[in-house]
Amino acid sequence: MTGYGQFCAVARAHEVLGGRWTLLVLREILCGASRFAEIRRGIPRISKTMLAERLAELVAIGAIERRDHGDGPDYRATQAGREAMPIVAALAVWGQRHLPRHAAAEDLDLDPVLVDMARRVRAAHLPAVPIVVRVELAGLPRRFLLLKGGESTACLINPGFPEPVVIRGRLDALVAWWRGDAGFAEARRQGFVLEGDRALVRAFPGWFDRYAFAAVHPSATAAARSGDPVP
Repeated sequence: MTGYGQFCAVARAHEVLGGRWTLLVLREILCGASRFAEIRRGIPRISKTMLAERLAELVAIGAIERRDHGDGPDYRATQAGREAMPIVAALAVWGQRHLPRHAAAEDLDLDPVLVDMARRVRAAHLPAVPIVVRVELAGLPRRFLLLKGGESTACLINPGFPEPVVIRGRLDALVAWWRGDAGFAEARRQGFVLEGDRALVRAFPGWFDRYAFAAVHPSATAAARSGDPVP
C-alpha cells in the first residue's frame, strides 16, 4: 500500500490506523474483548479474514499483543494501544455532536448494541438471582442478555435461566434510548416495548449505565439538520 508521503504525524498515524475496521477492532479490545470471536461479536459485519488481517496489522505496529494459548490466542492492548483511547473517545464525541442521529434500518445491527449493554451493566443494581432478558425485535433473530453480576453477556441462546423480562418492538427505538437520543419514556413511545414482571420492568433502566457517550448532545447545527430539538 502506498503511503501519503508526508512527514506529518497525522498522516503517518492515519496510514496505520485509518484503514476500514481498524479503529473498531482496537475499540473492541480497549473495551475488554480479547478473543477472536468476542471481538467479532462487537463488529459482526467484519469478515473473519478481514478481522485476522486487522489484528495482525495492529500487532505489527505494536498497538496490541497476541498471546497464544492451547485454546487459541487472545489479544491485549499495549501501552501504545491504550494511548489511542483518547483518539477513539474523541471520534465518538465528535460523532455524537455532529453526525445525524437517525440511522437507516440497514445501518443498525442489534448484536453490537447488546454487547455494549452487557459491558455496561450495574452489577450492584441487578436482581439477586441471575436472569435472562429475551430480545425479540421486529424482523430480527431472537437474542438474549444474561444478567448475572460480573458475568453479564449477550447470547444467541438462553444459557438456562428464567426470562422474566422481554424486549420487543423496534431496534431504532432501543438504539435511541441506549445512545442517549431519547429518554426511556420517549423511547417507549417510539416503539421500544418492555414486557414481563412489573417490578423488574420498572427497575430495568437502572440496571445499566447507558452508552459511554450518551450524555453528549448534538450540536445546534446537527440537530437542525436532523429536525431534532436542541437539548
